[in-house]
Amino acid sequence: MLQIMDTVRDRGSRYAASGGAVADAAAIKAFLATLKSHKKFAKATHNTWAAILPDGTSLKDDDGESGAAAVILKMLERDGTRGRIIVVTRWYGGVNLGGDRFAHVVTSVRALLADMQKGAPEGTP
Repeated sequence: MLQIMDTVRDRGSRYAASGGAVADAAAIKAFLATLKSHKKFAKATHNTWAAILPDGTSLKDDDGESGAAAVILKMLERDGTRGRIIVVTRWYGGVNLGGDRFAHVVTSVRALLADMQKGAPEGTP
């Protein structure tokens, strides 16, 4: 699991990005379970994710952050990434961010994709 903590901080909200290899829906479920096994991520306001499986099937979940998973999925599609999941985690800071939250999702995904392309070593959260 590759992770970048504090990709963005804005008006009290904090964002992180996590990603890794997935082969099927069961692997997605296992990835999310591993991520949420860490108290910090289990208590997050949103763990929004999208994945494109090796066969091209796409799956996503907003986890209450309406529209954010579609942004992640679109970025995976543009990148041509298959067999990967990206999770953008948000800890709500008490102030609604409006449309700025989508820019923060994009920033988080870009950072993780850049690290994935560099071949950054995967570690646990």
